[in-house]
Amino acid sequence: MMHLKNQFKEERMTEEGHLPVTQWKTKDSGHQNIEESLAKEFGIHRIISQLILNRNVASLEDAHRFLNPSLNDLHSPFLMQDMKKGVGRLIKAIYAGEEIVIYGDYDADGITSVVILYKFIKELTVHVSYYIPDRVQEGYGLKIPVIDQFKNRNIKLIITVDCGISDIEQIAYAQSIGIDTIVLDHHEIADQLPVAVACINPNRSDCSFPFKHLAGVGIAFNFLIALRGSLRKENFWKNGQYPNLKEYLDVVALGTIGDIAPLVGENRILAKIGLELITEGKRPGIRALKEVSGIDGQLIDSFKASFCLIPRINAAGRIASPLDAVELLLSEDMDEARPLAEKLDLYNRRRQAMEKDILNEILGQLGTNPDLENMNALVFSSEKWHPGVVGIVASRLVDLFSRPTFVISLKNGVGKGSGRSVSDFNMHKGLQQCASLLLSYGGHYRAAGISIKEDDIDEFACMLDEIIRNSVQSSDMVSHTYIDAECHLQDINLDLINQITRLAPFGCENPEPILCARNIKVSSPAVVGHNHLKMRLTSNGASVNAIWFGMGKYLSAINGANLDVVFSPQINYWNGSSDIQLKMKDAAILV
Repeated sequence: MMHLKNQFKEERMTEEGHLPVTQWKTKDSGHQNIEESLAKEFGIHRIISQLILNRNVASLEDAHRFLNPSLNDLHSPFLMQDMKKGVGRLIKAIYAGEEIVIYGDYDADGITSVVILYKFIKELTVHVSYYIPDRVQEGYGLKIPVIDQFKNRNIKLIITVDCGISDIEQIAYAQSIGIDTIVLDHHEIADQLPVAVACINPNRSDCSFPFKHLAGVGIAFNFLIALRGSLRKENFWKNGQYPNLKEYLDVVALGTIGDIAPLVGENRILAKIGLELITEGKRPGIRALKEVSGIDGQLIDSFKASFCLIPRINAAGRIASPLDAVELLLSEDMDEARPLAEKLDLYNRRRQAMEKDILNEILGQLGTNPDLENMNALVFSSEKWHPGVVGIVASRLVDLFSRPTFVISLKNGVGKGSGRSVSDFNMHKGLQQCASLLLSYGGHYRAAGISIKEDDIDEFACMLDEIIRNSVQSSDMVSHTYIDAECHLQDINLDLINQITRLAPFGCENPEPILCARNIKVSSPAVVGHNHLKMRLTSNGASVNAIWFGMGKYLSAINGANLDVVFSPQINYWNGSSDIQLKMKDAAILV
């Protein structure tokens, strides 16, 4: 059975519909002496020291790297198995004038990977093109008919990115007709590797690259570092002026954050510097995307990237053509970029409408059959659902019900589904145990895709439910709020919030810090906007505004009450002014 880590202490759990709405677990670093050393060494608040330790930073040296992310701390890409082979084969193709194609996936990670590889290699040779399959018509990964097309175009080298590691048959076929393949992938590896010239994937058991959690675009970026370094040694650039790879990090950041890669280690370095470049806005395609998203001129953090920019890039691959997103990110001027950004914005609005319809239909099914909520896995399917948006709906259902979820689009008796998981269940390993029922599957710990016969879906749902029941405690299948530290309202000031921003960018495995304050008096609660709960919190002479998104239903319950509150402190910018605001995560009424 899986158990939560010992550093978490269970706080409280209440019945559904009452406060608090989640189970609270308080992190305890257990290293008060180290907290004090960190506070003294870096001149930071004790709360910041605890936040750092909660992120598995256990030494002053590690803390320095965490607080000061630098490209100098990236590992050598040549530590990746087959990196030298892959770079060598590409250089040979460049010198020989061979036709090269970059083959990517249709999501944000795949799209951004294609963009940086194509942009860089295009400066080295004119004999390069790119190909991204249509999600609906072709599906994920290499396809033999497409390889035949490459043969007819005299392609000699395929570089797969964010795919390829499971394409055993396809890559063997390419080899048999005289086409070599370099695989750049980060997905889980099955029992064997394809017969590629190079299989570059940190998840290989024989790969000594220390950081195992790069997104596909992170591996592509490392490949370019190695390629540039090798060409410099060969004096490829006679004038000594070679491409500045730092300028690619805005695109790398979008792919890394978009793939929900852990924002720790190398990913955090790439994302932090990349977000700074996105804020700067030199790349026309990204600037146009910021304009249609209504965030041009604003500081771009991981949340604005996740909710404004990346969904529009993904929308192209979900319901239209991912090539529109590639063209946008490759565009060189705003006149070219703006119409493409507007097209992606239109795709995104269509995607949102589709997603809403599917989610409401599933919630209706749950309403008429509440026993489904007691299942350890949620599996839904329909012929009416677009395969490009089922993954988003699965994510929403995981957020709502804290269950691993699959949403499957059916066509002609075959389903294409996307799954999302909770933190304590490895989705890819679970699917390995269901392989006998699947036509194909792939993915990683938190997300996966499957192809399955419609007749096998019910049996698959039962098998997955049993696997989860035997591997995850039922107490883990509830929504949790993980509290980083307790504090007083008096602790919340601009200096503390500025120090918290040094821990950004926030995301997977580096979550936005969550604090808890006890015995807080509520005053002036009101429902604002789309059912948001706004209030004033007071304790021992300190007073601050707070907002609880989507929780207007608790207005009468908290009016005049004393609460324990869980929140993230932030600066609220409104109508040209700013003030401190607590973004509430949960609350418990004191009796």
